[in-house]
Formats: sequence, structure tokens, C-alpha cells
Amino acid sequence: MKISKYLHSCLVFEQDDYKLLIDPGNFTFAEGLIKPQQFADVNSIIITHIHPDHLDIENLALIVKLSGAPVLANKQVGEKLTAANIPFELLCNGKQFLGPFKLEVFTVTHELILDNPLPQMTGLLINDKVLHPVDSMADDLLKYKGVELLIMVTMAPFANEPRIAAFADKLQPKQILPVHDGYAKEFFIKQRYDAYTKHFDKLGIKFHYIYQPGDSISI
Repeated sequence: MKISKYLHSCLVFEQDDYKLLIDPGNFTFAEGLIKPQQFADVNSIIITHIHPDHLDIENLALIVKLSGAPVLANKQVGEKLTAANIPFELLCNGKQFLGPFKLEVFTVTHELILDNPLPQMTGLLINDKVLHPVDSMADDLLKYKGVELLIMVTMAPFANEPRIAAFADKLQPKQILPVHDGYAKEFFIKQRYDAYTKHFDKLGIKFHYIYQPGDSISI
């Protein structure tokens, strides 16, 4: 399974010539480094929640037009998509298969945001190996302790580094793929990644140092 990062929280999972796109939000396209046309060959799309750094209606509509890929989303996201005339399939909690990908779909609580109601948010366990809690560090996620790979928020207005690291320390994944860093300058990302690498090396956890558009790992 290959996982490619396209700035911030936009990810493409690829296996057996099937591509699953998750959360192409506005930070991905903000500087023109990534174009919607780059996702013209995806087979399916998942949107986890309504925040614009995960859901960019205009660019999503173009990706759907180019690819013909179905969009899967929870009810709240679906309401936004319906209003924009983008068809979607309801992503329900439980087991689901998309091509070669086995998904465990669950509702997860978004971290608190200043003066902002929390959205309905969908988390994923992919192929029993990759935990994608999106913007959550809820204690109930610790049932996945020891998972192969954690997709981990690295910086956010709703969390600081000690809080982020403490969650990962308790979860004890074997590897970490960093996300949610699309609003930071490169020099700052490198500085913070150095700090995370140093911290997780002590615990025997591999922190993947990737941030450039299209950087990828394979597990």
C-alpha cells in the first residue's frame, strides 16, 4: 500500500492500481502547487468532515468531473455536497470495502476549536494497518494501540506539541505519517519535524519526514 501526501491533510492511498483520495481541502490548492487535474485518475474519494481544509467544494467538483469517482461522506458533509450539486454516497459506520481497501469506519470527536461548533467527523482504519483519526486525539482511539501506522496531526490551532506527542506515545504506533501542516512555512515544518523525530526515535517509533507535494511512503 502506497500513501502519498499532497499538502496538509490530502492523501492518496494506492494499491493494485486503485486510488483512494481523502480530504482534498483548500490548503492543498491554495498556492497552486497542486492542481485538481492531478487527481483525475482516482477511483473513489472520501471527505471526513466539513472544515474547508478538508473539503474544498469548488476543487472537489472539478475532481469529480474529471475522474468520475464517487464521493463518500457522512451526513453533514453530504448536506454540503447536495447543496453544491455534487452526488455522494453515505459513508456509514462499520466495515466497508473500496476496491482493495478494507475500511473500518467510525465517528470520532474533533478536537475543540475556539468559538466553533464541532463537526460530524469520520475516522478510518484502513486495511487493519493505518489509523486515520483525522483531527482527533480522543482516548477511545487507544483501542488501536500498536497499530502499524498513525496518520498524525502535527500542528493545529486545536492542539500543541506536548498534547499531540502524548497521544501518540500512548497509542504506540510503529510508524507515523505527519499531516495537518499545510499552513506553515517550510523552515518551520522542518524545525518541528526534527523535534518530533528526536522524540519518537527514543520510543522506537518511525516518524516519516515527508512534507513536499507528492511525497509518499509504502507499508
